[in-house]
Amino acid sequence: MIESSNSSEAYPWFAVQTRTRYENFAAKQLAGRGYEFFLPFYLCKRRWSDRMQELEMPLFPGYLFCRFNALDRLPILTTPGVIQIVGIGKTPIPVDEEEVNALQTAVRTGVPRHPWPFLKVGERVRVKDGPLSGLEGILLNFKRRYRLVLSVSLLQRSVAVEVDSAWVNSVSQPTGGAVPLSSPCT
Repeated sequence: MIESSNSSEAYPWFAVQTRTRYENFAAKQLAGRGYEFFLPFYLCKRRWSDRMQELEMPLFPGYLFCRFNALDRLPILTTPGVIQIVGIGKTPIPVDEEEVNALQTAVRTGVPRHPWPFLKVGERVRVKDGPLSGLEGILLNFKRRYRLVLSVSLLQRSVAVEVDSAWVNSVSQPTGGAVPLSSPCT
């Protein structure tokens, strides 16, 4: 994870689209200009013809998060590697603060994480124990392991982190036909 905290927390987080594989470069450029940014990574194993290698890859390829005043966005847009600020037309839309905080917590705790397809429906849970205590997300049972899916609605992308099913409590009724935690099917 790369994170900088030079700027005031008074401004909201925005998603900034970068050129392909330029996330790190754009983040360093933004830090050099005094902006606070957040660029989460995950570890990915790649097989080459003669070896296996573990690489750090961005959780959201082509995107990073940055705090800034939306009325003063020209320095962001003129940063090398930056394509645009995510929004509607030319109007930037801030990312939900809770979503960014959840991602920062997942990265800071060091739990294994990886990209996941965006989910809107499922059983909403809150983690009550463990390193991710306090986070909310959608609980999945995938390959006999429980995963908490944290989503960034603006980007329509998600991240899955492994959790113990004993760590979570249901927050609301399941939606979209998801199976509740107490079901014998899970």
